[in-house]
Amino acid sequence: MIFRILEDQFAQKAREAKDADRRFMELALSLGKRGQGRTWPNPAVGAVIVKDGVIVGRGWTQPGGRPHGEPEALRRAGEAARGATLYVTLEPCSHFGKSPPCADAVIAAGIKRVVAAIEDPNPEVAGQGHARLRAAGINVDVGPCAAEAAFDHAGHFRRIRDHRPHVILKLAVSPDGKIGAAGGNPLAITGEAARDRVHLLRAHSDAILVGIGTVLADDPLLTCRLPGMMARSPVRVVLDQSLRISASSQLVRSARETPLWVVGSELAEAAAAMRLGAAGAQIIRVSPKGASGLDLAAALHALAEKGITRLMVEGGSRVAASFVAANLVDEIWLFRGAEAVGSGGVDALDALPLSKITQSPAYKVHASETFGKDTLTIYERA
Repeated sequence: MIFRILEDQFAQKAREAKDADRRFMELALSLGKRGQGRTWPNPAVGAVIVKDGVIVGRGWTQPGGRPHGEPEALRRAGEAARGATLYVTLEPCSHFGKSPPCADAVIAAGIKRVVAAIEDPNPEVAGQGHARLRAAGINVDVGPCAAEAAFDHAGHFRRIRDHRPHVILKLAVSPDGKIGAAGGNPLAITGEAARDRVHLLRAHSDAILVGIGTVLADDPLLTCRLPGMMARSPVRVVLDQSLRISASSQLVRSARETPLWVVGSELAEAAAAMRLGAAGAQIIRVSPKGASGLDLAAALHALAEKGITRLMVEGGSRVAASFVAANLVDEIWLFRGAEAVGSGGVDALDALPLSKITQSPAYKVHASETFGKDTLTIYERA
């Protein structure tokens, strides 16, 4: 009987410890999200330091990618870090980059235990950070909230493994599957609350991409217009094979305030590139793919080479359809409005049916939200 009681007590303590690990890791994940869109090319890592059940330090990767989340949390914890547990959303780095290895900082601080959500696939790390910690006598556990961490760090993982950014396709669609009015005229599909959510997604993205057709039709600014968050605007990217974007467009006129990258063909005229460069835009040249477009895979590779990890694709229907058809969409934010547009409206995915994503076995529902009459469904790769 006494052994049964002891076993039950041991199991209860194990459950409590597991619950505590998950709770503190969830906090670390929420902290890491603060850096999304601002830390590229580095991952947006969150870290929490706990001692005797009390949080003594919190940190997240700072703008520009440094300091990393772990040393930031250690700095805030100070001497309280000695003998404490570090919860971190990604394996601490073990290599010298533009800053010393985080694993060394953890060891020097006297951390007793490290709980990491997931291993870093970067070949310069890839388990070596955990190995260095264990060699120093630190207990290392890996796995709490691993699926959540993989979702949050998808941009970093995609860039390391596939040499391209994680692509997030955003669509605002009417009940009859339209994204614009007849003639391609812009139309507010959703209400203000849903549009605010889009601007928050922009703030959490490294870059936002549209096609030249959207630029010519709508003259968008593509910044984050939430109060106080203009500085969180992503890099604006335009697919423009022949470099037709006008110097008088809002994008070009604001290129020195918010970065503008124009992806054009290797065959585009040098004079047009020089004109845009003089206005502050950066020109990225990639191979054309046939007579009607650019090589999207090459464009994504070029963006990854420049450090982009999370790319938001926002328009228009031909660009969206091209990314879907090329199997280059990793995450879909599908907003649905309440008012039908009518048969003359612009189809969401050009010639492709919307079911290509909503009923495809390649995607599964990750989350959903409601904004009054509007809804949002987030899909991820299955």
